[in-house]
Formats: sequence, C-alpha cells, structure tokens
Amino acid sequence: MPDWTELTINELQSLLTSRQVSAEEVTRAHLERIASKDSEIRAYLTVAEERALEQARAVDRRLAAGEPLGPLGGVPVAVKDVILIRGLANTCASKMLENFIAPYSATAVERMEQAGAIILGKTNCDEFAMGSSTENSGFYPTHNPHDLSRVPGGSSGGSAAAVAARLATVALGSDTGGSIRQPAAFCGVVGMMGTYGRVSRYGLVAFASSLDHIGPFGRSVRDVARLLGVIAGRDPRDSTSADVPVENYEAALGRPVTGFKIGVPEEYFKGLNPEIGDNIQKGLHLFGRLGCEIVPIRLPHTEYAIACYYIICTAEASSNLARYDGVRYGLRAPNPAGLRDLYKQTRHQGFGPEVKRRIMLGTYVLSSGYYDAYYLKAQQVRALITRDFVEAFDEVDAIVTPTSPIPPFKLGERLNDPLQMYLADIYTVTASLAGIPGISIPCGTTRGHPPLPVGMQILARHFDEARLLQLAEAFEREGGFHIHP
Repeated sequence: MPDWTELTINELQSLLTSRQVSAEEVTRAHLERIASKDSEIRAYLTVAEERALEQARAVDRRLAAGEPLGPLGGVPVAVKDVILIRGLANTCASKMLENFIAPYSATAVERMEQAGAIILGKTNCDEFAMGSSTENSGFYPTHNPHDLSRVPGGSSGGSAAAVAARLATVALGSDTGGSIRQPAAFCGVVGMMGTYGRVSRYGLVAFASSLDHIGPFGRSVRDVARLLGVIAGRDPRDSTSADVPVENYEAALGRPVTGFKIGVPEEYFKGLNPEIGDNIQKGLHLFGRLGCEIVPIRLPHTEYAIACYYIICTAEASSNLARYDGVRYGLRAPNPAGLRDLYKQTRHQGFGPEVKRRIMLGTYVLSSGYYDAYYLKAQQVRALITRDFVEAFDEVDAIVTPTSPIPPFKLGERLNDPLQMYLADIYTVTASLAGIPGISIPCGTTRGHPPLPVGMQILARHFDEARLLQLAEAFEREGGFHIHP
C-alpha cells in the first residue's frame, strides 16, 4: 500500500479527485504515523483525531456529490499551539493556559477550513513563542527528526518537525524574529514569513504585536505557496492586516529567474559555521547557473539587530503578557493572601524561566528613566535597519543569506546560556524588524553523521512574496540540495 504521508498537496489531491484514495484514508494514515512516531519526536501537544476524521468524511461526501475540492481539500494540516482553533486546547505550551479551550478560531484557521483542510492537531513550541529551540515548552521539548539528540529550532519547532517527519502535509507556525524560518532550516523543510500585515494575526496569541506573523511550512515551495495563498489577505478583524491584493503565488512558480539581481550582504557571513558557509556558496553558484546576477551589498546596521530586537520584543511581551493575572482566564493560584499575592503566585507558577526573563527585561526597558535610553533608541535603530533594506532593494531584486549561523545544536546545549540562544536568531531578526518577507529553503547538509540540514534564507521587498516564491521554487527545481530525515 502506498504511503499517503509522503505526498505533496497536488499529488494528494490528484489521487483524491480520481478516487484512488479517500480523504479519510489519508487522514488515518497520518494519525497512525503520529501514533507510531510522535512518541520520540514530540511534535504535537494535542491530536484532534475525531475532529480530523469528521472533516475528512465531509471532504469525501463533497467529492461523492461531485463538488470540486477546495485549494486545501483533503490536506492534513498541523497548527502551532499559539493559533486558536475553536473547541481545542490552546496552551501556548505554557502551564498558564494548560486548561484553556479556544472560544473562537483564528482567521488563518477559518480560511484553511473553508478551503477544505483537515486539522490534525496543535503542535509544540517554546512557551508563548519565546525561544529558539522548543526546549522552553512548559510540557516537553520537541526532537529534531534528523537527529533525535538535537533541537528542531524554535519557537515553531513542533510544526517544522511535524512536516519534516511526515506527521502532517503542511503546517502553520508563527514568526516574530525567525520562529518559522530557523526551525525550517533546522528540520530541512520550507518555511515562510510574509510581509507584516500580509496574513491576519486575529486569533494569534500576542507575543510582540509589531513583529508577530503567521506563516506556512511545507516540504515543497509549491505547497507553501498554496497555503500562503489561502491564508493571506485583508481581514477587518485585524487593524494591522494590509489592504493589498493577494497575487496568485502558484502562477509565479516555474517562471525563469534569468536576469534577477541577488544581493549578498557581507555582514551575514561573519562568524559563520564553515559548513553552512560552504553550502550557501554552492547555493549562490546554483543561482548563477539559473541566470541570476550575484551582487555584493552592505546592510550596515545589521550588527545592532539582536540588541534592537530583544529590546522591542521584550517590551511588547511585557505589555501583552500583563493580561495573565489569574483573574480573567488561565491559571489562578489557589488561596492567595490578597490581590497582590494572587498576581505574584499565579505568574510565578504559570510562567517558565524564559518568559519571566523576557517580562523582566521588557518591564525594565519601558520603565521611567530608561524608556528613552532603550525602547525609543531601539525603535530608531529599527528605522535604520529598515532603511538599509529599502536602499538595498533599489539595487537588487532579492537578498540571499544563511538562515542560521549554526547547524541544529544538541538538546540542552544552550539552555542555560540565554545570550548564545538569542544569537541563533542573528540572521532572521533583521527581516522581522523591517517587516519584509522571508523564506528558508533547504540548502544541503553538514558532513557529519547523521548529516544535518542547512537552510538558505531569501528576502524580498515588502509584499513581493511572489518573486520570493519564484526564486525559491527555481532553486528547488534546479536541485536545491533537498533532504529527507
């Protein structure tokens, strides 16, 4: 019997429409694989078996009635546990929300379900999406499918691992400073963050509101383009979602990229792991074979990006997480001595160490006497980083960098060294600060045993997702150094 978990969206839907397989059979195949494999990977926090099977039967009934499949009809999808799905637990991988059931669904989820998607469950992540390894989950760490002793990246490590291990066809994650792109690189899959405002944040639990994005994972660029096309677009329930037309992203795929100018910033190749550098250089050579022109560029304010990002994101996290006070919803500490003690004990018991660290940092940089020196200064630096990109895109069509300076690291290796953990985001936070779209695609492996995935990041100007996907798919089609765990 064929393995239905290996298929792309187009392959799967071709078999569904020709009635060679049913949506229920495909869903059961994924649920069986989750049951047999996820005990070692730990990608999922919640598996919604009955809900998924009912959605699959509904797809089969529509097919039997002669109705066409939607863009995601019959496609098994996993969703990061910071994105609300009505009736399912939404824990944000935190003890604070361990028993919270979502009262409504995110816009991105509603659009997927309207397109016929089958939601398998909710995936593990760093608590409240704060981390780069999925080790900060309040429940258990997720393991990298390529090497179970290593991290899958974070914070969307569960979604990336689920797609890499064929526990879902595609998945949704969230990206604040690299939380889709970095785990995509670590797990050898494709992960994309659109322009800020391209996808509605309604129903995404807030971490840093000026930086948060929802975006797709897939095992192919075409699958990511399909999922992005479904979830993108203006949403009146999110005031930051952009009223900009959504292009037909799949129509851009397959077009030649001859003559595209690709910028390579020297700042992204300092202190880089040599094996990652070698693979990125091979990737740039491949773009040259495709007819692209490789252009050295400068992004001079890159060196300030990590400090700038961790001031802004912690300040916004401090404000956003003030709502978890033991009064309205979520955890409430028992038998408090008074209101102040209720707040103190609830937050002490509910939040993990990394969340507490970021709340304290954020409260400090927003405090009287420090606001101008830290938060205001960081916003000014953010404007300079954005200007660097705007000026670069006057000269080039896209920018190529490594996604991460290092390969996937061992579980526990950086857990007690927050600064080293934060530096894992050094190549991804810049695009987040500038609000431009970025994608990570597989670009070879290290030479160790087992070989570990390397990710290449491609960046484009605001709302130029179609060009980004066009370049990524051309790279993938030409060879792309794709790997399987």
